[in-house]
Amino acid sequence: MTRSRLSPWPTVLLTLALAAYLTPQWGGPRLSNPFGPQTESGQGAISAPASVPMPGELTSEGRRLFNTVRPASVQIEQLGQDGSGGLGSGFFISGQGLLLTAYHVVDGARVIRVRTVSDKVFPAQVVGFDNAADVALLQIQTRGTVPFLALAARTPRVGESVLAVGNSRGDFLQPRRGRLLALNAEAGRADFPEGTLEMNAPLAPGDSGGPIVNTAGQAIGVVSYVRVDGQGNTLSSYAVPVTSSEALISELKAGLKRDVPAIGLYFDTAHDGVTTPPGGVIGNVVSGSPADRAGLTGLERDASDHVKGFGDIIVSVDGVRTRSADDAIFEIRRRKIGETVTLSVSRGGVRREVRLPLVAKGSLSFKEP
Repeated sequence: MTRSRLSPWPTVLLTLALAAYLTPQWGGPRLSNPFGPQTESGQGAISAPASVPMPGELTSEGRRLFNTVRPASVQIEQLGQDGSGGLGSGFFISGQGLLLTAYHVVDGARVIRVRTVSDKVFPAQVVGFDNAADVALLQIQTRGTVPFLALAARTPRVGESVLAVGNSRGDFLQPRRGRLLALNAEAGRADFPEGTLEMNAPLAPGDSGGPIVNTAGQAIGVVSYVRVDGQGNTLSSYAVPVTSSEALISELKAGLKRDVPAIGLYFDTAHDGVTTPPGGVIGNVVSGSPADRAGLTGLERDASDHVKGFGDIIVSVDGVRTRSADDAIFEIRRRKIGETVTLSVSRGGVRREVRLPLVAKGSLSFKEP
């Protein structure tokens, strides 16, 4: 159930649903909020689309392509540091067990397990990741070789047919087909990766990290996030582009682990633009984080967990005006880990400045607040 807020939820939540990560289908406490708070980690769940294209609806050529891609695709199960779990997707890019997935699928994972189409389960380790790009490279230990997908050598073209294979809606490695709508699409939110491929394939939670392939069966992207309408129907889906010449892939194979800067905040996007002054409304603070040590506070709640009042509202970052949570996240992420940032915050109409060190997001314990 979603928490009560100071302003009406339904309209706000449907607006937020237009831009949300395809997060794993979290079990345990994470299911208590079906939309999830916007955080510096960029996590937030979505409602599943209504239509589900099944294998029988594919053309004979589509079924052939699906049967080629499916053996190289996997289901990824992760167990987090806080005991929560989730499911995502991924795909092998080498016969030796290297596989790609979305970084948010394995972010914060203590244990990662990979299940293949033959129902074999392998433990996996993170070789490299780029949080901002939302891509991670994993390795399983296998004595033999595994089926894998070749990465496309060229940039895809708008209008091309594409096929995704994923694990949403309780399915196990099933197809989602569509067409490529745009290249280098704008994210629309500061915590989403830029420069993605935009598609109309009906993706949903659980498909994150899965492959997007062209008609030749070559991988052109890693599923990342989706936009839905107020009824939960997919408007468009997005994937981080990958090609065989992509510098990022080489960096990940070499062990790159590139995180994003953070100070340890959950933002309450329901009140973007409705406070005086407008700013990034802090919903909660990560325990032990720079924000926590600086004394920043989130929403005040009563014994029934209803909101009674606001805590701190971020109105500027290093002198740059921030009128929303997205503005605040954007300014923080423009900077580097190890730098110091100055926030101007308003609490009860009183402004003050706070200087905070930026730390790696992965060093903080983001969990359901």
